[in-house]
Amino acid sequence: MSPFRLRISSIFSVSRVMAEESGSSASAAASATAAASQGSNPAESSWAKTRSLWPSVLRWIPTSTDHIIAAEKRLLSIVKTPYVQEQVNIGTGPPGSKVRWFRSTSNEPRFINTVTFDSKEGAPTLVMVHGYGASQGFFFRNFDALAAKFKVIAIDQIGWGGSSRPDFTCKSTEETEAWFIDSFEEWRKAKNLDNFILLGHSFGGYVAAKYALKHPEHVQHLILVGSAGFSSEADSKSEWLTKFRATWKGAIINHLWESNFTPQKVVRGLGPWGPDIVRRYTSARFGAYANGEMLNETESKLLTDYVYHTLAAKASGELCLKYIFSFGAFARMPLLQRASEWKVPTTFIYGVQDWMNYKGAQEARKQMKVPCEIIRVPQGGHFVFIDNPVGFHSAVLYACRKFISSNPDSESLPEDLTLV
Repeated sequence: MSPFRLRISSIFSVSRVMAEESGSSASAAASATAAASQGSNPAESSWAKTRSLWPSVLRWIPTSTDHIIAAEKRLLSIVKTPYVQEQVNIGTGPPGSKVRWFRSTSNEPRFINTVTFDSKEGAPTLVMVHGYGASQGFFFRNFDALAAKFKVIAIDQIGWGGSSRPDFTCKSTEETEAWFIDSFEEWRKAKNLDNFILLGHSFGGYVAAKYALKHPEHVQHLILVGSAGFSSEADSKSEWLTKFRATWKGAIINHLWESNFTPQKVVRGLGPWGPDIVRRYTSARFGAYANGEMLNETESKLLTDYVYHTLAAKASGELCLKYIFSFGAFARMPLLQRASEWKVPTTFIYGVQDWMNYKGAQEARKQMKVPCEIIRVPQGGHFVFIDNPVGFHSAVLYACRKFISSNPDSESLPEDLTLV
C-alpha cells in the first residue's frame, strides 16, 4: 500500500510495497458480539455477561464493511466539500465470462465503494485510486483542493476498504491483474464514465497504468504518484537483494513473502492490541517521522481508526502481493517492459523523500511515444499527498493544465517543484 527499496525493519515495512503503503478472527468476534447482544438464549446471555467483565484492553475490536464505512464517514467529516458515498454494483463477473468474479462460489453481485465530490458544472473528471494496504480515505487532505477544479471520484479497489471482499482465488500474475483491471472497467461502465483523468498511488499507480494500457480510449491523462511496477529483479540494482536473501533474516522474510504472509495478518493476529499497533504506526509515520506537514491530533485519531478497520477486515485484495511482486517489491511483469506501448500522456509525481525510485520512470520515458513529465515535490515521502498536500496539489494542477487552464502553454512550473 508502494518499486522501491524494501525496508525490513518490521513486518509493516513489507506492506509498503505499494503504499509506503485484514479478518476472520475479527469477523468472528463481531458475529459473537452481535449474537450475544440479542440474548436469544441463556448461553449467549452468559457469554455477554462474561465478556463485560473482561478488561477493555483484552477485548477484540470487531470490524466489518459497516464499521469501515462508518470510520470513513468520520474521517471525511474533516472535508468541507459535500460528497455522495455509494456502493456501485459491478455484477457477479465479467460479461461473457463463464467464471463468476474470481472463481467465487456465490452468485451475489460485488460492489465498489465510491465517493463523488460536488464540483462545478463541466469540470474534468479525476478518478483517484489508492495503493496497497490503503483505501480512498487516505486522500482526505486532498479532496477539498482538488474538488475546486475537478469532479473528484475516489474508489476503494475490489478487495479493499469498503468495497466487496471476494475470496482471493487468483493463481497467477495475469489473473491477479485481471482481478483489479476488469473490476475497475465494470465500475467505469456502471458509472457511465468516459474521458477521465486517472490518478493512481503506488500499487494503485500500477493498476492505473495497466488499465490505461488495456483501455487507453477512456483515459485522457494518467497521473502516477510514487508508482510501483517500474523495476524488476533483473535490474542491476537488485544485487543487494541477492546478498540479503543469503542471510537467515532474508531467508525467513522471503519465505513469509512467498507464503503470502501479509502485514494485515499481523494486525488481525494481535487481536485487542491491533488498534494500538496501528496507532503507533500512524503516529510515527505521519507524526514524529513525517517527511512534511504532521497530522494534527484529530486527523491522527480519525485516520488511525479508519486504517485499523480497513486492515483488520477480511483478507481479500491484500493477497495479490506475491503474484504482482517478488520479494523486494520487484514487479513480476514490469511496466518498464511495456513503456513503448504507452498511448496515454503521463505525469509521474514523486516526493523528494520517496523511497520509490523515480529513475525507473525516467527509463520508461525514454521508450514512450507520448508526452511524459516527471515532477518531484519537496517535503514529501511516499505519501506525498499527506506529507505536503499543497505541493502535491500544485503538481496535479500543473499536470492537468491542459484541462483546467484557458492558456495552458503559459503556465509555468510552480515554485519549489522540480522537473527531472
